[in-house]
Amino acid sequence: MQKILVVDDVELNRELLRYILEEEYTIEVAADGKEAIQKLQESQGETGAVLLDLQMPRMDGFAVIAALEERGWMQRFPVLVISGEYSMEVENRCLELGVSDFIHKPFGTSIVRNRIRNAMELFATRKKLERKVEEQAEALKEQNQIIQRQAEKLRHEKSFNRLMMEYRSAIMEVETRLKVLNEEFSQEYNRNPFEAIKSRLKTPASIFEKLERKGYPFTLESIRENLTDVAGLRVICSFPDDIYRLAELLTKQDDIIIVRKKDYIKSPKPNGYRSLHFILSVPIFLSDEKKYMNAEVQFRTIAMDFWASLEHKLKYKKYVRSADEIVGMLKDCADSIEALDYQMQEIRNKIDRSRQ
Repeated sequence: MQKILVVDDVELNRELLRYILEEEYTIEVAADGKEAIQKLQESQGETGAVLLDLQMPRMDGFAVIAALEERGWMQRFPVLVISGEYSMEVENRCLELGVSDFIHKPFGTSIVRNRIRNAMELFATRKKLERKVEEQAEALKEQNQIIQRQAEKLRHEKSFNRLMMEYRSAIMEVETRLKVLNEEFSQEYNRNPFEAIKSRLKTPASIFEKLERKGYPFTLESIRENLTDVAGLRVICSFPDDIYRLAELLTKQDDIIIVRKKDYIKSPKPNGYRSLHFILSVPIFLSDEKKYMNAEVQFRTIAMDFWASLEHKLKYKKYVRSADEIVGMLKDCADSIEALDYQMQEIRNKIDRSRQ
């Protein structure tokens, strides 16, 4: 049977708890905090739970809790406070210090048994979950180390570096064409269709991780065939109609091929995400050949991009408090951004018409 240590300076309370619990547990008693610490030291991890009075001579319950925390014992077993104290402030203080539950005096047999049983089961379940999380964290750490080693090898592979050069060339090709269109708009319409272009090339570690996650072989050919977002560009526009106009001008060029298109502006994701996505096959011109490379191009307004940046932080940040509430707030913001984008566009249109 599991061992329970009852710590109370009143002998009657100790014996009453022994009587209530001795059929299910091995009961050990201590008359004050110092004796309790000594017995816990001697038990060498055999204790299943501690029932702790708060008001005791020499060393009260709060001092015992502090000593348990200092020694790391609060993570070994549940501590239940047994007290005649009914102050909410005292209960909250105990719970904040890591106490599992509160049992009020005078003791009711079924209440005592159920609270102790529940506290021990919950504590054991929590420990199992913590161990599982630790095991998963360790596995992820080992996986990440493998990915980093593979990535380091890739950095020294000439053929891989050649492939990355080709993807960088695809980024430059798209950037150049967009800048030409921007220059033309500036001359003909006295305004620019986009505010900025942001580009990125996937790191070797990110490439390896995605291939492994999706179950694809780790070869250069596999990267070409299975990953469409190694080269990525994000085009930030002022207004929604600029997005569609600029995207149309780019994609109708006769040597650019649309591999895939997803319009999350007209059909936003459930969380409110809005953007116009393309996978484009773009020609690059090398010293000895012309070849096509895939590039992911996303078009967003300034407000959409700001929203996506904030949502990205939530998605990849672990253990965020009130995550569900934040998700709801982000969805509300996405709806507000949509309305604001079109209101600003209408204001711009009115200003343009007034100049005619």
